[in-house]
Amino acid sequence: MRIDPAGWPFITGPLAPAAVLTAAGRAGDRRGLRLAAWPFALLSAYMALFFRDPDRHCDAEPPAPDDVLSPADGVVMVAGEPQEGVAPEGDWQQVSVFLSVVDVHVNRSPYHGEVVESSYRRGSFLAAYRRESAHRNERSELWLRDGDRTVVFRQIVGVLARRIVTRTGVGRRLATGERMGLMKFGSRMDVFVPRDCAVLVRVGQRVRGGETVIARWSGAR
Repeated sequence: MRIDPAGWPFITGPLAPAAVLTAAGRAGDRRGLRLAAWPFALLSAYMALFFRDPDRHCDAEPPAPDDVLSPADGVVMVAGEPQEGVAPEGDWQQVSVFLSVVDVHVNRSPYHGEVVESSYRRGSFLAAYRRESAHRNERSELWLRDGDRTVVFRQIVGVLARRIVTRTGVGRRLATGERMGLMKFGSRMDVFVPRDCAVLVRVGQRVRGGETVIARWSGAR
């Protein structure tokens, strides 16, 4: 199983006290010390689960050029009309995905093109499923452009997520579904597409990053 590099300190950290407690318990024949090692071992196992980075269909073959893919695993919170005061300036549709602490947190680009704008805004750490988290929480925003098509997407931290990792920037070209970062410990992602896209998901639907088509341009170029 592939692990995102950002996860290794969190995985190996709990293993040190687990090893010490296990060794001390065996040396002194103290079962209590050996049992005390289990929470650290379980924490390490959870961290490996959290930072897992599975391959998806987009890694094997390019998606259709008109498709916008989900940038993350999770449950759709918003699909269609944007939340008030949340969308960028302009006429947009919004798809928001809530990531729980057991979802894959590696983020992928929802569309292809050049990153033409990038910004990071500090803010609160409200629970990511709350409506106000979209405009109050800390976030990273990217504008992706391909010809006359533009997609905006945001990584938004939650009550447990305290760090956003964005591995791209202005001038970088991204492929649809390409890995571009992650968020640590529960969060949400917002995607904004123009009105000439058809939104294909519904609120409450589970989606998979790099696989589920969340929107599609209605007309070919």
